[in-house]
Amino acid sequence: MATFLFDEIIFGPVQSRRLGVSLGVNLLPVNVKVCSFDCIYCECGFTPKKYKEKAILPTRHEVKQKLEEKLQQMAADGQKPDVITFAGNGEPTLHPEFAGIIDDTIELRNQLASKARIAVLSNATMLHKPEVFNALLKIEDNIQKLDSAFEETVELLDCPRGNFDLQKVVEQLKSFNGKVIIQTLFVKGEFKGQPVDNSTEKEISAWLELLQKIQPEQVMIYTIARDTPVDTLKKISAELPDRWKMKGFGLRFRIENQVKSYFFRTIVLILFSRNKSYISLVDMVLE
Repeated sequence: MATFLFDEIIFGPVQSRRLGVSLGVNLLPVNVKVCSFDCIYCECGFTPKKYKEKAILPTRHEVKQKLEEKLQQMAADGQKPDVITFAGNGEPTLHPEFAGIIDDTIELRNQLASKARIAVLSNATMLHKPEVFNALLKIEDNIQKLDSAFEETVELLDCPRGNFDLQKVVEQLKSFNGKVIIQTLFVKGEFKGQPVDNSTEKEISAWLELLQKIQPEQVMIYTIARDTPVDTLKKISAELPDRWKMKGFGLRFRIENQVKSYFFRTIVLILFSRNKSYISLVDMVLE
């Protein structure tokens, strides 16, 4: 199925029902995906096993310059972002200057868009690097992926590149002491002749146990919304939470009115909160 790449270092802004006015930052090449995962549902397509030529990342200076120009332009137009979101063509924390870029972004945000939050969408594979971990502690929305509590499911769904140890990742997520948002994509179907479904009662129960250990400030769950590189995957229906058995977790459900998102026209869920302790359905919008 058709997938796409972001063709600019700074992209957007887009109007997000969940985040408001979101300005995107792509720290990866504009012509190829670079990631430590090869998720079978990724809207950017598969991660190349080999590169025909060296992948060129934008420099710290280029990112700062482009971001400053965009923020100045938005300010001149009377528009300021609600959030500056690091996403793009792969895993943003792979950038060797990620920590410095976060410092630059905080500086520019404080100067040109003081009320904007800074968000990073990450797959949690670089948390073992102290400079990455510490940089993520400086931002408002530290959003980390956790698609399953079972390593075999992660291997099938996310296809990690290189060594991957789920338990170590969980320990690193716990080390944020609650200053982390967990994002999980639920999907079912098949891949290479194997069934894929991380929404079963077994999967959900184990996933909830990990959430209890991690104690994130929030959990975001969603399903596929754009084209994926694998055409045998299916969206999880909006009625899914009705089937989940949450005994012993102190959670209750609240299903809110579902409206189509401005961008993806598919449902996403913003859910688990340590303070509010409920799960609700809302719309998905792209950061």
